[in-house]
Amino acid sequence: MHTTAKPPLPWYREVSRTQWKAFFAAWIGYVLDGFDFVLITLVLTEISSDFGLSTVQAASLISGAFITRWLGGAVLGALGDRYGRKLSMVLSILLYSLGTFACGFAWDYTSLFVARLAIGMGMAGEYSASATYVMESWPTRVRNRASGFLISGFSMGSVLAAQVYNWVVPTLGWRWMFYVGLLPIAVALWMRRALPEAADWNESVGKQAEKGRPNPFRPLFATPARATVNVVLAVAATVSLFAVFTPAGDGLVPVLSVVAAAALIAFAVQLGGRRSWLLYVSMIVTIFFAFLYSWPIQALLPTYLKTELGYSPEQVTDALYFAGFGTMAGCWLAGFAGDWMGTKKAYALTLLASLVFVFPVFAVRDNLLLLGALLFVLQATSFGISGLLPRYIGGHFPTENRAAALGFTYNVGALGGAVAPVLGAHLAAGMDLGRALAVLTFSGTVIVVLLVGFDVPGRLNRLTDPDGTVDHLAEATPESASPASSDAVPTASR
Repeated sequence: MHTTAKPPLPWYREVSRTQWKAFFAAWIGYVLDGFDFVLITLVLTEISSDFGLSTVQAASLISGAFITRWLGGAVLGALGDRYGRKLSMVLSILLYSLGTFACGFAWDYTSLFVARLAIGMGMAGEYSASATYVMESWPTRVRNRASGFLISGFSMGSVLAAQVYNWVVPTLGWRWMFYVGLLPIAVALWMRRALPEAADWNESVGKQAEKGRPNPFRPLFATPARATVNVVLAVAATVSLFAVFTPAGDGLVPVLSVVAAAALIAFAVQLGGRRSWLLYVSMIVTIFFAFLYSWPIQALLPTYLKTELGYSPEQVTDALYFAGFGTMAGCWLAGFAGDWMGTKKAYALTLLASLVFVFPVFAVRDNLLLLGALLFVLQATSFGISGLLPRYIGGHFPTENRAAALGFTYNVGALGGAVAPVLGAHLAAGMDLGRALAVLTFSGTVIVVLLVGFDVPGRLNRLTDPDGTVDHLAEATPESASPASSDAVPTASR
């Protein structure tokens, strides 16, 4: 008697209804995250006109959200490791929603900058919580797709923001763009009530008594002396970064930058410990350059289109549609490519291909259709491939400290996004803005191709931890591996 093996399920059938529900909830949160974050780039010229800001001051409003990201990512990530990914997601959404709403009531540069600090903390927590939640909920084989599809939500948020800008700002003014920041709170409350917890976290941590659950910050407070030193370091890092990206630090930027970097590296070394400190530091460097290549365009493209090309608000919106949909397409492509050829190889090869399109984008001036097509392809192969970043970073860390480690390393590295618009504005003093953006994007991309393609963080980690797991997310837990078991949601979570 011969038996015929059943054909393998299509990948989307491997993902259960509960896992799809978890994904769409996190994706909606990320759409709103992207919407809230890019608002400032769309109304930067209007705000600058109202408040009389210089180009560097205006760019620093974008940078402001990055200053507190390292703290928000670490704290909200640690809460996610100890109390669950879902709670961390809800708190993050509440924080960035209230920060966005507060921007609408800003009366000057300083008040708007402070509101941006709150947005940065919430956005940092949302990234790490949503990424770990989705990847730890989905089957092991398709976790690159989970990562890429999730990050596409940010681009959808940017496209929606561009459309709302076109509807709202010409008639109601820029403040109304921020008043909609209260809407995500309803999504947060629904998440808290309706979603199950991430399967991997529930299996590894959630079943433990609270006393035995991980505390990623324990190394920072091991002794009273160490706790005191680390509180001083946290204050020094925050104050230094604030001064660097505001006029308060004029003339002291190099010194303040060194102080902030030293404090953050000290945290990375302590959090990583003897076995993983090199991994933490090298991951931060990799992410820093990933932001340095991608955020000049994300932050200053609307300004470039309006000031150098003289585009109307409608034309700017059209160009941002091309860029946003290109990024979304790139995120989806990244998910499939990552599961097909491996995360690192897909990341490096796609970025390498993007270099062909960097300078042509800024050579086009009067042809909106051609510019849009080039932006679509550049963003798909450049910013879109960063949809693999959560999978790339998360695979280096175990479930017990993944959210805090991802949140800290990613958001310290995200300071590259704070540096990028300010550096672009400074370079534009000696050359036109388009060329400055092209130079930053091209050079940053080359560095990331080398760091990821040669697996620099992984190789360095093996120097201090030769027996460590190569990819923690490739190991399935019983819950995440089986669609049937994932559908068995406790009644209290429904």
